Amino acid sequence: MFVDRIAAAGFSVWQFLPLGPTHAHGSPYESMSSFAGNPDMLDLRECLKFGWLTATEFEQGSDLVEIRTLAAKGFWRHAEREPELAAAVTAFEKAHADWLDDYALFAALKKAYRDRPWWEWPDVLRDRDADALAQARIDYSDWIKQNIFEQLLFERQWHALKKHAEAQGVQMFGDLPIYVAHDSADVWTNQSYFTINRIGLCDEVAGVPPDYFSDSGQRWGNPLYKWDTMEADGFQWWIKRVGRQLDRMQMLRIDHFRGLEAYWAIPGNSEDGVIGEWREAPGKALLDALKNAFGSLPLIAEDLGIITDNVTALREAFALPGMKILQFAFGGDENNPYLPKNHEENSVVYTGTHDNDTTLGWLTSTNESTRQNALQTLAAKVDDMPWALIDCALASPARLTVIPMQDLLELGSEARFNTPGTLDGNWQWRLDSIPAADAYCWQYAHKLNRKYNR
Repeated sequence: MFVDRIAAAGFSVWQFLPLGPTHAHGSPYESMSSFAGNPDMLDLRECLKFGWLTATEFEQGSDLVEIRTLAAKGFWRHAEREPELAAAVTAFEKAHADWLDDYALFAALKKAYRDRPWWEWPDVLRDRDADALAQARIDYSDWIKQNIFEQLLFERQWHALKKHAEAQGVQMFGDLPIYVAHDSADVWTNQSYFTINRIGLCDEVAGVPPDYFSDSGQRWGNPLYKWDTMEADGFQWWIKRVGRQLDRMQMLRIDHFRGLEAYWAIPGNSEDGVIGEWREAPGKALLDALKNAFGSLPLIAEDLGIITDNVTALREAFALPGMKILQFAFGGDENNPYLPKNHEENSVVYTGTHDNDTTLGWLTSTNESTRQNALQTLAAKVDDMPWALIDCALASPARLTVIPMQDLLELGSEARFNTPGTLDGNWQWRLDSIPAADAYCWQYAHKLNRKYNR
């Protein structure tokens, strides 16, 4: 069992949200590519070291986009006269040819057409006419080269970070959204895999029915998969997608795992997730294909929401850990699966996730009955939070515990990352600075980790 091996080896774990380039709303779950990295994460100071960017350009650039543009120009000037750098570019393009060319062109066309979605581009580009694509690669070659530069630099910097983490005994824990964004290189390039019509629009979209996150459900708006088509070619797109992420991470959380057993199909004209129907998905066949491709499945199943016996059976058939969210533990009866006494070893426990409020925010906003039940169960007072909940998470028999940084820093609702079912004000929180090594949060977290042999 993969999580057993992680725990036995004594690794620490960093969990990340999806790393892809985002749209203006900032959601990492609506990326422009399942394969590309987000250029906003680049450390452009490295470009100074290699001479691709001058100190004046770095200091006087009006924003990150302008500075990246200047860095890209400097990079390609160096590549023209440095054989070793040119060879590195060629090797990178060859290694990632199955997604890089299409993503670089997609991102360039998004810029050329002022961020309009691909189904609103001229028909010949929308439908990927070969002559039109070839001409676009000529017309927008500078922007394409900039996108390639950004992805090469992201690759280098990410793997340097991964190497450093591994040297410190840290494993990287990534996140794989089950669906991809409608307006993405993934869908534009692979239209036959998705439930879109001849002009690129969705007759049906993904989401979930009403649950404890939202009384009206959630309309995510992603196109659904044509599972029959994907299964017919052995799930090759999925294998490439998962392989790409496992090159970056040691393990992955599959977001909305239950959608691999059955998914909620919503009419495209619905404004929420109330109206829809469940349809079966070939989850076993997909997981078998992934297991055959990778030899093992270093996957964690996000099994939140409406979970049926069939979903649980699919997860258990592949020995995938599920998730336990402590903020969900203190409502309902003694059979609540999130109650600490009901936790299983083969699981990952969280105080809360990116979709929850912070622990202090949750404690303030939840109803009085749940608040008192939580404090009683934890044998805690209000002033003991969030550390009482962190203590509970670390004491769990679950193999892995994940504590959001906002909880370690004792932050309230002002630091909430996302509110499901809403569009405004999400994905804005940033960690401006890391507390010093002797800060209380690290010292007390270290004490609790030693206490529970984490």
